[in-house]
Amino acid sequence: MSGLDASFYLLEDENTPLHVASVIVFEGPAPSYGDLIRTIVAKLPLVPRYRQRVRPVPLHLGRPVWADDPHFQVLYHVRHTALPAPGTDEQLRNLAGRVLAQRLDPGKPLWEIWLVEGLEDGRWALIAKVHHCMVDGVAGMDLATVMFDLEPGYEPPGEPAAWEPEPEPSALGLLLDSARRGVSQPVRQARDVARGAGVVREARQLREFALGLSRTTARFASPSAGSLNGPIGPHRRWCWQQVPLADAKAVRKALGGTVNDVVLTAVAAAYRDLLNARGTLSADTVVRSAVPVSVRTTGERGELNNRVAAVFVNLPVGVADPLERLRRIREQTDDVKRSNQAAGTRTLTRLTDAAVAPALLSLGARLPVRLRQDIVQTVTTNVPGPDFPLYVMGRRVLEMHPYVPLTGGIRVATAIVSYCGTLHFGITGDFDAMPDLDVLAKGVQGGFDELVKAAGR
Repeated sequence: MSGLDASFYLLEDENTPLHVASVIVFEGPAPSYGDLIRTIVAKLPLVPRYRQRVRPVPLHLGRPVWADDPHFQVLYHVRHTALPAPGTDEQLRNLAGRVLAQRLDPGKPLWEIWLVEGLEDGRWALIAKVHHCMVDGVAGMDLATVMFDLEPGYEPPGEPAAWEPEPEPSALGLLLDSARRGVSQPVRQARDVARGAGVVREARQLREFALGLSRTTARFASPSAGSLNGPIGPHRRWCWQQVPLADAKAVRKALGGTVNDVVLTAVAAAYRDLLNARGTLSADTVVRSAVPVSVRTTGERGELNNRVAAVFVNLPVGVADPLERLRRIREQTDDVKRSNQAAGTRTLTRLTDAAVAPALLSLGARLPVRLRQDIVQTVTTNVPGPDFPLYVMGRRVLEMHPYVPLTGGIRVATAIVSYCGTLHFGITGDFDAMPDLDVLAKGVQGGFDELVKAAGR
């Protein structure tokens, strides 16, 4: 594992399961459980990691590794359930909230798919979970194309290919391999950086990162809504909201910025509604959000690992004027782009990955300590999805609702996926801390409504 992948694995505990997920709703009729199993088995050779489990290095003297699971059984990973009548969206959200709160079994390959029947209007759904140490949001969209089809036609798969697991490494083998990596990886990384224009490019990115760091640090001085931070329990609330992508594009065209700037401004309006309803809103309050940015290159598309960097944006929830909120968010995101913060973070992480991360991560694994802070209040991650219809087993995908995990004292987070002309917002909240999670969902729609109105003016 890379240092980032290993951190997602080692920092998980019983109250902070670190899987990403989605609830995908299809037109009917639902396939049989057996047909779904056969379809998934036919696709597994294209994603070999889905038959692998994590093997920690003894005494945490190195990063965990992936090894074939000699007892892999697809029936364990693909579950089957149904909603009671009438099968409403609210019932599906409640079911998904319970399923998504459950931690994946660390002794088995880290994924599950639930077939859910009984939705209204003959629809059905898949709840798909995969651990964050395997895949980030953008890779997840690439991986989904393995199971998705571009045409509605469907031919049942033939007899599955035989699969034999590779022998599992012994404890001594893991230790020896970890020691070899500890020596060879820093040398290999230094050699890779030194090739061609790599040195100049990496140095320039780090210089731009350092120059922009002071402005980024200054944003952390703004008073933030620390009331949103706190302990995280084992249960989750989860809800979704849908907004036409055309609305975001119309606002962008009329008022400037990017679609992501418009999305962040609408999310800021939602947090303004939440804090106002709680009686904790003031004119200078901000909600500080981590905004994951993909640094995946074209050659890395489809790889099962994490290629993300985080930048930070102060959502100006205390500002009443939506145009001023958009202006302040644009000012920050433009500065992030100018200072190349995402690429600089990626370079810094990669250069220190071999030397620093193993010691820190193994220490974190041995100590019963988990990060908790009140500097960053939320995560807002926006993943571009396909703008054309997708199909599974001949059934069209109607909706695609994302789920993002909670950790580090962050008790609420939002993921956004665009699909077929619609922005799908999935909002995750700690069950005890966020009884008013629906205020956020409604606030997102309200935030878009006021931006569209302002754009019309």
